[in-house]
Amino acid sequence: MASPPQPGPYMPDLPAVPAWLNKGDTAWQLVAATFVGIQSMPGLVVIYGSIVKKKWAVNSAFMALYAYASTLIVWVLVGFRMAFGDRLLPFWAKAGPALTQDFLVQRAVFPATAHYGSDGTLETPRTEPFYAEAALVLFEFEFAAITLVLLAGSLLGRMNIKAWMAFTPLWLLFSYTVGAFSLWGGGFLYQWGVIDYSGGYVIHLSSGVAGFTAAYWVGPRLKSDRERFSPNNILLMIAGGGLLWLGWAGFNGGAPYAPNVTATVAVLNTNVSAATSLLTWTCLDVIFFGKPSVIGAVQGMMTGLVCITPGAGLVHTWSAMLMGMFAGSVPWFTMMILHKKSTFLMKVDDTLAVFHTHAVAGILGGVLTGLLATPELCALDCPIPNMRGVFYGSGIGQLGKQLGGALFVTVWNLIVTSAILLCIGLFIPLRMSDDQLMIGDDAAHGEEAYALWGDGEKFDVTRPETTRTGGAGGAGREDTMEQRLTNMGARAGHIITLSPPLPFSSLSHSSRLVLGRPAPPADRVMRERRSGGQRCRGGGGDGDGDDDAGAGEQGGGGGDGVGAGELSPSSPRAQPRSCSSVGVAMKGNPPRSARTTSAPGSLRLPELAQRGQD
Repeated sequence: MASPPQPGPYMPDLPAVPAWLNKGDTAWQLVAATFVGIQSMPGLVVIYGSIVKKKWAVNSAFMALYAYASTLIVWVLVGFRMAFGDRLLPFWAKAGPALTQDFLVQRAVFPATAHYGSDGTLETPRTEPFYAEAALVLFEFEFAAITLVLLAGSLLGRMNIKAWMAFTPLWLLFSYTVGAFSLWGGGFLYQWGVIDYSGGYVIHLSSGVAGFTAAYWVGPRLKSDRERFSPNNILLMIAGGGLLWLGWAGFNGGAPYAPNVTATVAVLNTNVSAATSLLTWTCLDVIFFGKPSVIGAVQGMMTGLVCITPGAGLVHTWSAMLMGMFAGSVPWFTMMILHKKSTFLMKVDDTLAVFHTHAVAGILGGVLTGLLATPELCALDCPIPNMRGVFYGSGIGQLGKQLGGALFVTVWNLIVTSAILLCIGLFIPLRMSDDQLMIGDDAAHGEEAYALWGDGEKFDVTRPETTRTGGAGGAGREDTMEQRLTNMGARAGHIITLSPPLPFSSLSHSSRLVLGRPAPPADRVMRERRSGGQRCRGGGGDGDGDDDAGAGEQGGGGGDGVGAGELSPSSPRAQPRSCSSVGVAMKGNPPRSARTTSAPGSLRLPELAQRGQD
């Protein structure tokens, strides 16, 4: 008599593996969800924190971080079932939680996706992937989260963080869920036959339109920020862009809800389109501006990814290359040419040009999909029989459907986003005050991206020349600025010698340069400071008060900046300035209570000592 099979991983009926569950499908969907999550965390967080001025790095990254976290909570409470639940209205599903075991361990299903013919006969059954509902909830959450993170790109550098905290859950519930159900969950656009393979409309068009609308209502950045908003770290921006690009494999590869033929075609087409668009954008930069732009290359990569998304698994690879060429040229034209000729577009301060890189590219991708979608690939993924692009015999009708879907998403986001922000504005200012905008992260969060002093201490150049501290027997004594610098440097583990000064010859050649000019020796800086002169040496860099790369908008210049960039005495925030910071360059923007930085390349005493040791 044969013994019963021993428990183990290869039993035919494992308790956690019901008959309907496919392990491969489950594994791929979880991996795809993780890829999409990496696009937001850390992909876009890194991009936002590095592509802005340094004074906005913390605030920009935090807006993305907060949107991601808040979206998850709202999603599992009510959002998921509003987007993918039972039909309530032609554009909305019934709300409900996705929190209980009874719901999450059952087979995933899209209850409203069954399609019936004109005579009432069932043509396409409802979609039921071969994994648990929990995997679907997670996967769709990542799409909802990245939509809000993309939207934030239009508002960086001025939106009140408290207003943003109120805006994210409301926009998710009243805007995103409508688009998701209408196009993916079985709503009227889904049943009508509008093609949006993986979010060209649901994600990119909606985030672009909503971001542009929100930018209008929130208002612009400071004039100085709009004129000069150089990235604080281009290398990190490229790294974030790389995460975004590779993460798109899960974005478009996970859309069929299984690792099938459609998914493989989609991933290949995604990469081809992104590469083609990047090269096209770069070539246009070289032709018209004489040199390639790294920021432009990242934007071109992004428009290629966005443009292919509506049809990634439905078009030939040569079509993906063609779509990439359009993606690298049409948004380039709208951003570089049309935008600058339009008074209205110039008035609206869309910080990262999300309207061009996502709304324009999203509509472009939807239209091209309506032209180029093949009948063979549509048969594998589309809910309505005989769907295909215009070039494959559908007639002009499919193009009309694509334009109609884009119009609905655009109008809905325009109205709902405006209504939400106007309501929030009754209770919370949408924009930070000008005083806060001049300071940046320190005013918004009490934190800054880069701490240059030891133990997190910040050096305040606006404090008096001396400061009183306790002496022996309780008697006060005066600490000079040099002593304060020495103490702070010592706590950071540096040995600072003020007399005699650190020999200039001990520094490396690169350490002697301040933006291409020989740095003055430390003893020369000290002599000038002690002489009472107001010439602040080592002022190379941007001079805009934010320590970002590039030339500043308010002066400060290189080398011997004499009072450049100072506030006028009538300014409510103007304070006495001192040049006694021993190598800390005076900045162009007004001082704040806790300066932590100096101009790029300027030499600080702890750095002088450390470089001398090196």
